[in-house]
Amino acid sequence: QVQLVESGGGSVQAGGSLRLSCAVSGDIGNNYCMGWFRQAPGKEREVVATINNERYTSYKDSVKGRFTISQDNAKNLYLQMNSLKPEDTAMYYCATGGSCSFHGMEWWGKGTLVTISS
Repeated sequence: QVQLVESGGGSVQAGGSLRLSCAVSGDIGNNYCMGWFRQAPGKEREVVATINNERYTSYKDSVKGRFTISQDNAKNLYLQMNSLKPEDTAMYYCATGGSCSFHGMEWWGKGTLVTISS
């Protein structure tokens, strides 16, 4: 059983920064992808950034250069978010699975809310 617990969300003004963390418990295996997804009110959940077991990273175009995904040796996941914009407001979820697509994610956290004011 894998459990993912997000933290670090909050309310900041545009231009500010936040660092999200995802604590991982259980065995996610050695061939995996982990990612951050977000869902704004009235919108579908979308991928923000992913990282796989080879440390290959991928980002949504609108966050490139502003967000950085990383992982520590215990496989805990992080998302450093800089130069935040109001359109980044959403519930952010941590997920992991066998592939980096939305449907490839098997385990999900409950989310942490990020609110950016203009």
